[in-house]
Amino acid sequence: MRRTLILTTAVAVLASALTAGAMALGSGSGGIVSPIRIHVVEHPITDQVIDIGAPNDSPGDQLPFANPVFDAANKHQVGSDQGNCVRASTKQGRWECMWTTFLHKGQITVEGPFRDAFPTTVLAVTGGTGAYRNVRGQMILHARKDGNFDFIFKLQP
Repeated sequence: MRRTLILTTAVAVLASALTAGAMALGSGSGGIVSPIRIHVVEHPITDQVIDIGAPNDSPGDQLPFANPVFDAANKHQVGSDQGNCVRASTKQGRWECMWTTFLHKGQITVEGPFRDAFPTTVLAVTGGTGAYRNVRGQMILHARKDGNFDFIFKLQP
C-alpha cells in the first residue's frame, strides 16, 4: 500500500511539474496579448513579372518581390518584405500571393488573393515570429494613388 501511495504521489508531482512548465512556456513566450493594428506602406520597387508558360499574361506567371516598407506616414523605412504572387486567372485578373513583412519586432506572413481591378483586398495572416509569434488575423492591402501599397495588419493573439 505504501509503495502504491509513493508511486501515485510521484506521478502526480511529475504531472504537475510538466503542466506548470508547459503553461510557463506558453504564457511567457511573448507575442501580442490584445488586438493591435499596424499600418505600413510598401514601395514596390522590385516587382517584376516573369512570363512562364504561354506568352504574355497567362496563368502560372510569377511576380517575385523584395521591397522596402515605410511607416504609416510614408516617411521612414521600418522594414522590408519579400514574397511571390502567381497569376491564377487572367480572365478574372487574379493573383495568389504569399509574403513575409519584416519589422523591427518580428515577421508577419500573409497569404491570399490580389485582383488587378480592385484597389483593396484582404489577405489572411498565416503566422509570425518575435513579437508576432502568436498572431492571427487579416491584412488589408490597398493600392495607393502614388503607386505604393498600404498594408494594414489587424492582428489578434
